Amino acid sequence: MGLSELWFVLIAVLFIGFFFLEGFDFGVGMATKFLARDEKERSIMVNTIGPFWDANEVWLLTGGGAIFAAFPHWYATMFSGYYLPLLVVLLALIARGVSFEFRSKVPHSRWTSSWDWAVFFGSLLPPFLLGVLFTSMLKGMPIDQEMNMSGGFSDFINVYSIWGGITVTLLCFLHGLHFLTLKTDGDIRSRAATLAKKVVYAVLGALVVFVGLTWFMTDVFQVRLVPELILVALIVVAYVLSNVFISRQREGLAFTMSGLGLSFTVLSIFVGLFPRVMISSIDKAFDLTVYNASSGSYSLKVMTFMALGILPFVLGYTIWSYYIFRKRVSDKEHLTY
Repeated sequence: MGLSELWFVLIAVLFIGFFFLEGFDFGVGMATKFLARDEKERSIMVNTIGPFWDANEVWLLTGGGAIFAAFPHWYATMFSGYYLPLLVVLLALIARGVSFEFRSKVPHSRWTSSWDWAVFFGSLLPPFLLGVLFTSMLKGMPIDQEMNMSGGFSDFINVYSIWGGITVTLLCFLHGLHFLTLKTDGDIRSRAATLAKKVVYAVLGALVVFVGLTWFMTDVFQVRLVPELILVALIVVAYVLSNVFISRQREGLAFTMSGLGLSFTVLSIFVGLFPRVMISSIDKAFDLTVYNASSGSYSLKVMTFMALGILPFVLGYTIWSYYIFRKRVSDKEHLTY
């Protein structure tokens, strides 16, 4: 495996880590409007992700930075072509972060409802728009021989990309519900489990439709038939097992399975792309690949040594923080986010 292929794998790992970790943050944020009955319960739910959400967002920033350094042509094409949706994602994440802080500064004020809605939409829009972005990349965008992307409305917004966004949003919502069963007690825990048992059927239905659309509207199954079929089977098994475990009150295993289902879904996108990083709908000769979009070999070598040196510390800190805040959150908690 060359360095360009290695960095494609590392970027895939970063985005898988982002969706696994930030995915349950998004799900909890969405659940504050579907599950919480009052401001107190919303505060409890927000407290479950309070110690984690800002660190989890770093995975997205690191993934974008890795694309910039390892594949500058990919970065330039994608971030310029998807400028508007990425800007909305950024603004939504900012609004969500601000709302976490301000909703607790003056509780029970007239602004509390506004901050709660900011938490909801700041958790709903990013997974939806990122789902639209990645699925439209699978379908192909109008990229010319100069690596410039000039997509029209129908290139960004179509049946396939919208359904991809809905599917990713549902996956994150279910993942968040499983996290709540793992981190809360009492009535919230039981209601989250009950809702998760219902949402899993919507998730499986959305995945079936998404796989069908992918079969007919992309070349993913033509170029990677066996790996993609294996991943589809693993995704279905993971979500079926998540429902089995949540029914048996094995919340930790249920959360793990929903995280694996989400991770396998993201992995299937990168497997379908490889060795391409962006697909041109104009001409396959204009596809961006891990070879024609990468940095020079010296830059990749330096980045590899730096990543190998820093990664153990990042993983160690992440594991330690989750260990420290491993207890369930109850209404007796004084800290409010």
